Amino acid sequence: SIAILLYLARKFKTPDHWYPSDLQKRARVDEYLSWQHVNIRGKGSKLFLTKVLVPLLTGQPLPPEKLEGVIEELNIVLTQFEEKFLQDKPFIAGSEISLADIVALVELMQPVGAGYDLFEERPKLAEWRRRVEEAVGKQLFQEAHEGILNAKNF
Repeated sequence: SIAILLYLARKFKTPDHWYPSDLQKRARVDEYLSWQHVNIRGKGSKLFLTKVLVPLLTGQPLPPEKLEGVIEELNIVLTQFEEKFLQDKPFIAGSEISLADIVALVELMQPVGAGYDLFEERPKLAEWRRRVEEAVGKQLFQEAHEGILNAKNF
């Protein structure tokens, strides 16, 4: 949860870029962390549920028109994310990675795990993903997402 991440960042005095002491940068991180619950998380999880879990549980694929609606909802929040939070910056809070970037990318990997490559036609988003992966470490990133990226194979 977000509360646990913030607690851990404060308790273990992580490097400042994760949860910046600069009030403007911290406000940017907090703004994203508050926004993402019903937007990126809500729409990304909905796609994962409808494309992977519902068919797995029911034995029936979702009707294409319902899936299209879910994808459209996700694309709306992806555009908002790019325009409002990424803008022309390398990361959400500026020039360094923060908790906001980690939380965002983790949520966006759910649709990818469902077989929907939301980065394919979004170069700004794809470049941001590359920067986040590099900042965390590509191997660690792949290990952390191994389960979700294989979910569509169930």
